Amino acid sequence: MSTSCFDREDETFIVLVNHEEQYSIWPHWKAVPGGWTAVEGVKGDKKTVLEYVDRTWTDMRPKSLRVWMEQQEQARAQSGAPRLEGSEAAAG
Repeated sequence: MSTSCFDREDETFIVLVNHEEQYSIWPHWKAVPGGWTAVEGVKGDKKTVLEYVDRTWTDMRPKSLRVWMEQQEQARAQSGAPRLEGSEAAAG
C-alpha cells in the first residue's frame, strides 16, 4: 500500500492561499490547483510549512465572512445599537 504524498514527513511542501485567505500545504512538485496561489518564499518540510500556517492563519473564518461581520458591526455602531458579544453575535 502506498502512502499519500501529504502523509510523508520527508516530502517538500509549499504553502497555498486562496481568495478567502484560507491556507493549505501542498507538495512542491504538484501543480497549484485553480483558485490557489503559492505563498512566495515558503517552502520546506511538513513541520516547517505547518508552523508557518499556524503563525499566519490565525482567524479561520473566510475573508468574506470577516468582511460581512465587520460591515454588520459598523452598521450596528452607526445605528447606536449595542455591540453583540459571543453567542449573541453568532445568533445575529
